[in-house]
Amino acid sequence: MNLSSAIFECSAPDLAACPDESLPEFAFIGRSNVGKSSLLNTLAGVERLARVSPTPGFTKLINFFSMGKTWRLVDLPGYGYAEGSRKHVSQFNRAAANYLKHRPNLCCIFLLVDSGLEPQPIDLEFVQWLARHALPFVIVFTKTDRGTPEQIQTNITAFTERIAGWFTQLPEIFQCSSATGHGRSELLGVIGKIVDAGPAATEPVSPPAPLPPEIEPPFSLKVHASRVREKDATAKKKLKAARPW
Repeated sequence: MNLSSAIFECSAPDLAACPDESLPEFAFIGRSNVGKSSLLNTLAGVERLARVSPTPGFTKLINFFSMGKTWRLVDLPGYGYAEGSRKHVSQFNRAAANYLKHRPNLCCIFLLVDSGLEPQPIDLEFVQWLARHALPFVIVFTKTDRGTPEQIQTNITAFTERIAGWFTQLPEIFQCSSATGHGRSELLGVIGKIVDAGPAATEPVSPPAPLPPEIEPPFSLKVHASRVREKDATAKKKLKAARPW
């Protein structure tokens, strides 16, 4: 892996403002306060490469970090909570969704999930959204240093059991800790394998299996709240406030 000269390249408010598509990109996204920026710094081996903030929802732009001028780490806005007006929240969530669906040089999405929590509905919904769009992704359980091994494994098992019926084959699952460095080599190994193999190595996740009615999300995972049926006023309100997808 080429980790020399890890530098901040640029921030983009939307897909049109993203840098050229010449380098393979690996995007990191998850619920706000999942430890995304800390993990990016750990992977890059550069302290404060990505800014870490105690305020959930701090990242509001698509941030690109060039790794030895051969590939990029991409820091996407977190979902689930953000400071600011609904208008601004909608704008940067739409930008993240457009990037994930339409960026041709996006090789893999790293979906970060807090290992210290039981399965969260918004994380489960986002897994469904990624699968339905056949986007290549892996699941990374973060903060494994903050709980007992037994509790962490219980939460991970519960999460995988919830999503197992949605796939013909589960996406790859990893564990990591930014505090201890656990999982760093495994995640870099995923990136290195794809970079070395070239664009042809990128494959979509296994197609989702039909979802039983009882586990369908309460509303479509869309950016625009106007697409939610008017009669479901409660769901529409929740979508504007907390559901970017």
